[in-house]
Amino acid sequence: MDYELSGGYSAFNWYALRENYCGSVIRAGGIPLALPHELTLLDQYLELIDGLLITGGAFDIPPHLFGENTNYKSITTKEKRTSFELALATGAHNRSIPTLGICGGEQLMNVALGGTLVQHIPDYIKSSINHEQENPRDESSHPISIHKDSQLSKIVGTQEFHVNSAHHQAVRDIAPNLKVNANSPDGVIEGIEDPNHPWYIGVQWHPEFEISLEDSKLLKSFVKASSNER
Repeated sequence: MDYELSGGYSAFNWYALRENYCGSVIRAGGIPLALPHELTLLDQYLELIDGLLITGGAFDIPPHLFGENTNYKSITTKEKRTSFELALATGAHNRSIPTLGICGGEQLMNVALGGTLVQHIPDYIKSSINHEQENPRDESSHPISIHKDSQLSKIVGTQEFHVNSAHHQAVRDIAPNLKVNANSPDGVIEGIEDPNHPWYIGVQWHPEFEISLEDSKLLKSFVKASSNER
């Protein structure tokens, strides 16, 4: 879940989660459970869950967590959520729990294992692609190319399809033991995976909107991997 301070929905601090994160898991055959950001419950969470979906959000991972100073004027952070998710992602990886990272979730998976991020894409690469698309998120934005020898390629069964896009940061230096499985035409990394893990895939787009058959295939593969007995 995301975490917000008082105001808007409630006069007190509150958690939030877009419905289609849960709905897409249900449609893929899974049972979604939302996790409050409680580090004291980390081991219990990891014993309980069969798979981990790390959602996105309108915030950034603090640059100091990947060894950099802040070099973009508008970095928004959520320290408690990020600390919890880093511990959760690391624990899931160590326990071989199937893990799907979406948008900021992919970025977090990379940082958790020692990778770095682009703090603001327009400062890093000149591109005609607006990775923070202006059209609705349930519409596509740009194509991506899938690496032929990747697990992602085997799942979606194609080397190119169109995705939505809602991010200003991206993976830069890939973490040790991970590999890139997808790129956009301007070279931005659109997917990562661990070939030595049963199912550890991060994608930069938002497949929970299920705007393509490939999105649904990815979610079904994640749920199927999570339903296998560990």
